[in-house]
Amino acid sequence: IPSRSMASKTPVGFIGLGNMGSPMAKNLLKHGYPVIATDVFPESCKELQDEGAQILDTPAEVADKADRIITMLPSSPNVVEVYTGTNGILKKVKKGTLLIDSSTIDPLVSREMAFAAEKMGAVFMDAPVSGGVGAASLAKLTFMVGGVEEEYTAAQELLTCMGANVVYCGPVGTGQAAKICNNMLLAIGMIGTAETMNLGIRLGLDPKLLVQILNMSSGRCWSSDTYNPVPGVMEGVPSANNYQGGFGTTLMAKDLGLAQHTATNTKTSIPLGSLAHQIYRIMCARGYANKDFSSVFQFLREQDEDPETKGD
Repeated sequence: IPSRSMASKTPVGFIGLGNMGSPMAKNLLKHGYPVIATDVFPESCKELQDEGAQILDTPAEVADKADRIITMLPSSPNVVEVYTGTNGILKKVKKGTLLIDSSTIDPLVSREMAFAAEKMGAVFMDAPVSGGVGAASLAKLTFMVGGVEEEYTAAQELLTCMGANVVYCGPVGTGQAAKICNNMLLAIGMIGTAETMNLGIRLGLDPKLLVQILNMSSGRCWSSDTYNPVPGVMEGVPSANNYQGGFGTTLMAKDLGLAQHTATNTKTSIPLGSLAHQIYRIMCARGYANKDFSSVFQFLREQDEDPETKGD
């Protein structure tokens, strides 16, 4: 990258260099943005430092050096800490700074952060993502953005370096809402697909034939035609690789927890969403935590084997 183009692009702060944050920050570097980053685990920073990022110790220091900051963190408490903690962004944030949070958290917390940022003269937007680690590496993520519409273009400039789709959803918190709703339907659809496949196989149908019929019929869904949970039915999906990689059961349980929480807050009934939440929580406790969420098929098969001895 010629240094001239580097000079024309002002630094971007990046906080949270985990499985998603690290490849996202790399894509900003690839697009010629100087990146100033930090993570609570120093070992997470090493790789990005080797690629040319400047590493600092705290979010506050990042806020002191960059007026556009992206955060990618595991959960609501981490976001609250990184923004409002002792060494948080808001301790040193400059007026007019654009803060983009790509974590998946409670929309209420996004709104609280936006309010706290506004008091400091900064602008906060929620921009959670859909698409996993692979999509993050290939810059093929989908960003769902909530915030003040006038600031959307500024956010879009950065997000298009890291994703294929950027969708404006409305005020702060609506990005989170869209993400949570999608993942609730995804979980329900996956459990339904797993139950259906299991029953069909038990009734003597060939799994590949059953999938073919489902996918030309009204039962077809993403879990049946793109991400089938039955081993040996499809190539290049986690079920073909002992449910490794993909979207972990723990993460699905977390997102369903958010769906449950928001539903309780808004007095919305989500009977299947609630049940999906419980199923994924049980799976986490039964050794499926780090497997892809499509492993619910394997979990159901296990339930069938010997109900008497399960849970001992």
